[in-house]
Amino acid sequence: MTSECSPSASWTALPLADLHRHLDGSLRPDTVAALAAARGLEVPSDLPFAPGMGLEAALARFAFTLSLLQEPDAVRRVAAEMCEDAAAEGVTTLEIRFAPQLHGGAPMEAILDAALEGADGRAGLTLCGLYGEPPETLRRLAELGGSREGVVGLDLAGGPTPGHHWRMDDYAPAFRRAAELGLGRTVHAGEGRPPAEIKQAILQLGARRVGHGTTLLQDPELVDLIIERGVTIEACATSNWHVGAIPAVEAHPIPRWVALGVPVCVCTDNTLLSAVDAPTEHARIAAIPGMDEAAMRAVIAQGHAAAFGR
Repeated sequence: MTSECSPSASWTALPLADLHRHLDGSLRPDTVAALAAARGLEVPSDLPFAPGMGLEAALARFAFTLSLLQEPDAVRRVAAEMCEDAAAEGVTTLEIRFAPQLHGGAPMEAILDAALEGADGRAGLTLCGLYGEPPETLRRLAELGGSREGVVGLDLAGGPTPGHHWRMDDYAPAFRRAAELGLGRTVHAGEGRPPAEIKQAILQLGARRVGHGTTLLQDPELVDLIIERGVTIEACATSNWHVGAIPAVEAHPIPRWVALGVPVCVCTDNTLLSAVDAPTEHARIAAIPGMDEAAMRAVIAQGHAAAFGR
């Protein structure tokens, strides 16, 4: 990353990166209101996340925002607005992720193309398959992404449940295909769940980044693996607090990760649902004991360095 700031200047003057920002969780409040009104819907009063709500309850909130994003025009609009908002926040490296298969108002290809048109080269797109979906869905996402400039990655999002038929290793062929097509690979793993999930994401799916990873330190050998392979953790502290993966933002393990040499960057996850933007997320991280100027510079630089590109 390049910067005109001197080494002694505050990290707050640096351009930021956000590599983990979901389209269906990052609409503008005014856009939510407008899209809901056009469909004759009332915006739920409990739409925003709340501390400790749990991942299942948090994921359920996306049902409403997704209901507003079924048509290409809405997807195009929100992708464009996300890029505008990120630029206003001082974010110069942005990746937007979403699951086009969940937007049923048009074929997946049309939904994806609308998102690319909205981003207009200002952000890379990462396509999300979901835990529990058939592996063929992720394979199709990889093929679609590999055929379109502007798509930079494949993600496995959400979280596993006991009722899921498909396990993480069932998605390995799709992630191998993504690698063959030059797509980056990231996986939601270890979001309050056992660290073995993180190890699976790396060894079975070839993940180059891991979303959340809050339980990483429970397995010292896994820490060594992450450092050895240069896998970047996408830290989303506010979101982790909301879903109960950590008891408070100040309890996030990021200072210990940085001290150990774990590659990590700071991300917002969902700007609407968590009512957060990139400067606020970085300021919260900076307030955690142990996150000094050098540590903040390191995580910001890693955010730019870890971006997927083709």
